[in-house]
Amino acid sequence: MYDQSESSFTAEITRAFFRSVYSYMFVALGISGTVAYTIGTDERLFIDWFVTPTGMSPMFWVAMFSPLALSFLIQWGYNRLSTSLLMVLFALFSGLMGLSLASIFLVYDMASIATTFFVAAGAFAGMAILGYTTKTDLSKFGSLLYMVFIGMFIAGIVNMFVGNAFFDFILACVGVFVFTGLTAYHMQSLKKVAQSTQMDSESRNKLALIGGLQLYILFINLFLSLLRIMGGRD
Repeated sequence: MYDQSESSFTAEITRAFFRSVYSYMFVALGISGTVAYTIGTDERLFIDWFVTPTGMSPMFWVAMFSPLALSFLIQWGYNRLSTSLLMVLFALFSGLMGLSLASIFLVYDMASIATTFFVAAGAFAGMAILGYTTKTDLSKFGSLLYMVFIGMFIAGIVNMFVGNAFFDFILACVGVFVFTGLTAYHMQSLKKVAQSTQMDSESRNKLALIGGLQLYILFINLFLSLLRIMGGRD
């Protein structure tokens, strides 16, 4: 009877943890999607925000690179930051990500964006379920994928200035593999966190926010990789 009670308690806190994780993820997607659509579907507004007579405005580069800095701050400093401050930074990160995504509405047609979003959602869900249910330890697999991701990130920055379309296509194909694999790895990691009964409620909430942030980043990168492969240009 004691074992059954303990098992039921663990299952309940696991469900509650993942409800929080996905709530944070969906809130971030909602904020980013709203900002991206508002700016990206209004060409005049996009130009006012991001374009100057001599090129891209400072705001463009802030939108491009500040989400990366904020994600590091949130993930590395969450132990020292209050829950309320983390939520503010999380909302700010989501909004800035929306600004950085606004340009896709100028580059790709709406049908391609919608179709790719649903394809990305299906692939993400499938790998999340696989990561949650598999008995195989994905730790080494995740470490390898992170090394590939770092290489992709550096190559992607270089290609921003080189502008090689074929190389961008190759990076997108590799990205689909990397981000789906990392989704499974992170779901397995989050499952271990969720089943821990040793954390207080504040720590659990902070880790749920971090989990939501990580899954959001993986989903967005998977979506963008697929969009570069499948997307029809305007």
